[in-house]
Amino acid sequence: MTVLSPPLPIIIDHALQDARRWCKGHTIDDRAALAHAVQVAVTIGEHLPDTPHTLVAAALLHDVPDFAPATPDIYQVLAAGYGSEVPRIIAALQVEHRALDEPDPSVRVDDLPVLLVSTADKIVALGSLLRRARASGNVRDFFARRPALRALLPHFRAFQQAAHTRVPTSMSTRLDVTLTLLEQVASIPAASTR
Repeated sequence: MTVLSPPLPIIIDHALQDARRWCKGHTIDDRAALAHAVQVAVTIGEHLPDTPHTLVAAALLHDVPDFAPATPDIYQVLAAGYGSEVPRIIAALQVEHRALDEPDPSVRVDDLPVLLVSTADKIVALGSLLRRARASGNVRDFFARRPALRALLPHFRAFQQAAHTRVPTSMSTRLDVTLTLLEQVASIPAASTR
């Protein structure tokens, strides 16, 4: 049983329908964007008993600003459909995602709802990277071709350490294990191509 098992509360059902509509045709980590969103929501539920419905809705919709049409303003649409908390969490996650493109992104753990969705998002995205690396047939070369990702690993580790006491222990442990595996395989030098 997951946070997405029927019967769904109205807000979660609505969020799932909107995520399905806005994510259609888009991919994240070489999979359907909806699959990523669903996995983030399910991951939160695995680690947080009695997950608030707004948190599940925010998880389902967290990447929607990247996919929804620019007009009308997606945050106004989300506020009209979900109240103020869901778009607030999503906006904070979008700021965090954009910061990853900047040198030395800051680590923020002061907003628990944002922190929970962000941690679940990292667990899912980084776990997906590990699976894709293994499926590539050459893990070393997979990570050698991704220097930007390797450069972000210290940031993700700092995030995990800062979040450790704020998120459920099982969630922190899962992110720690995923990062440890990533750090190990990403630090192996790529095979030389002679």
